[in-house]
Amino acid sequence: MIVEALLANIVILLGLALVLWVIAVQIDDVSFVDAYWGGGMAIMAVVSWLRLAEPGPLATLLMAMAAIWGLRLAIHLLIRWRREGEDKRYARMLAKDRERGRFGWAALTKVFLGQSVLLFLVSSPAQYGILEAASLTPVSGLALIGLALWLVGSFFEWVGDWQLARFKSDPANEGQVMDRGLWRYTRHPNYFGDACVWWGIWIASASAGWWVAAATVIGPLFLTFTLTRWSGAPLLEGGMKKSRPGYADYKARTSAFFPRPPKKSAD
Repeated sequence: MIVEALLANIVILLGLALVLWVIAVQIDDVSFVDAYWGGGMAIMAVVSWLRLAEPGPLATLLMAMAAIWGLRLAIHLLIRWRREGEDKRYARMLAKDRERGRFGWAALTKVFLGQSVLLFLVSSPAQYGILEAASLTPVSGLALIGLALWLVGSFFEWVGDWQLARFKSDPANEGQVMDRGLWRYTRHPNYFGDACVWWGIWIASASAGWWVAAATVIGPLFLTFTLTRWSGAPLLEGGMKKSRPGYADYKARTSAFFPRPPKKSAD
C-alpha cells in the first residue's frame, strides 16, 4: 500500500510539473518554480493524508506541519515573483539555452523535472510518516520535540522573510545590506528556518517507526546540504558580493547559518 501510494504521489507530482512547464514556456519564465517547491510539498503531504481511511493524530500532525509550511512558502514566493519578475539565478542558468533556442527543453529537464525529484526526496519524511502512521498512532513525546523544532524553524523563516520584505520595500535601502532583526545573527534566517522545519518533521515522523526515520533521513540531510553548500546560500551570496558593496563586511561579522551574536569586528 505504501509503495503504491508513493508511486501515485510521483505521478501527481510529474503531472503538476508538466502543467507548470507548459505555462513557463508560454511566458518565457521559470522563476515561479520556487513557489512550486513549497506548494508541491504541501500537496504531497495532503494527498498522502487523504489516502488514509482513518487518519490518526500523528498523521494529521505531520500533514499539518508540511502543509502549513508549504502553503505559506508558496504564497510568499509567488507574490515575490509577481512583484520582482524573473529571478536572475534562472536567467543565468538558462541564458545559453535561450540563445540556442532550447529554452523549452532546458526548462523541463534542468528546472521542473529536477525540482520534482528533489521535492519528492526532501518531503519524504512527511509522506512516509503519514502513510505509515496507524489510525490510532498518538502524538508522542518524540513528535512533540519535532513540533518544537518546527516551530523554531517557522519563526525564523516567517519572521526573516517578513523583515527582508519590509527592508526591500523601502527605496532608501536600495543597494544596502540587510543586517537588522534576525539577519543580524545569521545571513540566512530563512534557510536556517527551512532546515529546522524539515528536521522537525523528520523527528516527528520517526514516531511512526524507526524504519521511517532510517528511510527518509536523506531528505533533511540533502536539504541542509543544498541550502548551505549548493544552490542556496552559495548561489545567492555570489550575486550579493557583486551587487552589495558592504556585503563582504557583513559576511565577515555574521554567522553563515546557525544564529549567533555578530562579531564585533571582522577577522
